[in-house]
Amino acid sequence: MHERDTPAPGAVLSGEAHLTSESREMVAIKEIPEIRMYEPQRIAQALESRQPGKLKTGERLMIIACDHPARGALGAGGNSTAMASRIDVLERCVEALSRPGVNGFLGTADIIEDLTLLGALEGKLVYGSMNRVGLQGAKFEMDDQFNCYDPAGIAAAHLDGGKTLTRINLADPATANTLKATADVVNAMSQQHLVTMIEPFMSNWVNGSIVNDLTPEAVIKSMAIASGLGRSSAYTWLKLPCVDDMERVMEASTLPSLILGGEVSKDADAALEKWRIALQQPNVFGLVIGRSLLFPADNDVAKAVDNTVGLL
Repeated sequence: MHERDTPAPGAVLSGEAHLTSESREMVAIKEIPEIRMYEPQRIAQALESRQPGKLKTGERLMIIACDHPARGALGAGGNSTAMASRIDVLERCVEALSRPGVNGFLGTADIIEDLTLLGALEGKLVYGSMNRVGLQGAKFEMDDQFNCYDPAGIAAAHLDGGKTLTRINLADPATANTLKATADVVNAMSQQHLVTMIEPFMSNWVNGSIVNDLTPEAVIKSMAIASGLGRSSAYTWLKLPCVDDMERVMEASTLPSLILGGEVSKDADAALEKWRIALQQPNVFGLVIGRSLLFPADNDVAKAVDNTVGLL
């Protein structure tokens, strides 16, 4: 674990995270491999007995996100392997989740299961990441199929919903498959009264890499497309980048929206100011932040989370 200020009580240090529920045996990070090897049934038991979170009227959401590793995206800031150590990632996640005002988590099954065993998701809203086939840097990156959580798995794990990455590339035929698959997921999730959090982008191939268009006009177009997916949008939320002219951007949809963090900013104060402006819009209900809080420029997770929660 990288050096940083001493975390608050309850944070994870040196693999010694423990369950908060008195009804379960305490688990440390270093014990997780043996549990997975010899007692895998404990994962389902922990998910079933986990204290669920509650979506409270008028409360803004502060959700910690950690699903980039499953897409092969291990970098944060200037470090291309920042997320290579699962122990370090778990420690940072639990430290962030322990801070006052954090009420949710978004991740893939492997990380959600680890954090559930550690007791870090007690009383949290939890959302499962669903499509990670579009690996960072792959020639098939736009063919972003659903390979992680599916609606049945989200329901079985007692999660509150799922998240899709929906990149729309008008020059790539694979986009059609992604849009159809996303619509199918919206239908299946809404039937079970589970939230689908769609993260839409207008994307382009630039010198062999996928680049998301972060102009207000492109974000507005992506919102319009994403909002129409499925036979009902009753349980659809949007997860959106924080761009210029957010007041105009947010007029593009009546769907509840959460603002994502994006790349780690070298200027944390500037990032906070952009999020503050976005949160003033009436259909923005909170933040979903990952690398910017888990791997802040000054490496102080607790301070980064506390400063961000202060915006809410």
